[in-house]
Amino acid sequence: MIMSSTCVRFQPYTTEYNYLEIKDGIGCASLVGCSGGSQPLYFDGSCSVGNLCHELIHALGMYHEHTRMDRDQYISINWSKVKPGKKGNFEISAGNTLNLPYDYNSIMHYGPSFFSVDGTPTILTNGGYNIGQRKYLSQLDIQKLNTLYHC
Repeated sequence: MIMSSTCVRFQPYTTEYNYLEIKDGIGCASLVGCSGGSQPLYFDGSCSVGNLCHELIHALGMYHEHTRMDRDQYISINWSKVKPGKKGNFEISAGNTLNLPYDYNSIMHYGPSFFSVDGTPTILTNGGYNIGQRKYLSQLDIQKLNTLYHC
């Protein structure tokens, strides 16, 4: 998904100092950006190809779309519906927006009820947009990766 629409290329590990190591784990998870040396990316049997793509984009340096500094112009977080211990997943990050617009359609955006205590929305969009897809890179996802990697 990433290689077919961006300039980013993945290759099998040989002797590189910095590399991703895809590991079996509980769920899907990755650090944001390069941590140096062997960097784990967790991917278990419940994860979809879209989930893997989402985690690879984290490793490439992108944060969740709903944590942008300007997000309050586009969405609202329903804090009372977020599971205890999961509020950090909705806090604003100081990531670089690359001067590109907010993207409701981003593969990096949580869905409306992620980490909900009761299945009701944790994220409300201003305008009733669909959010949280894990099927494809949006046009802005592609543009952000190509801008981030200068191609």
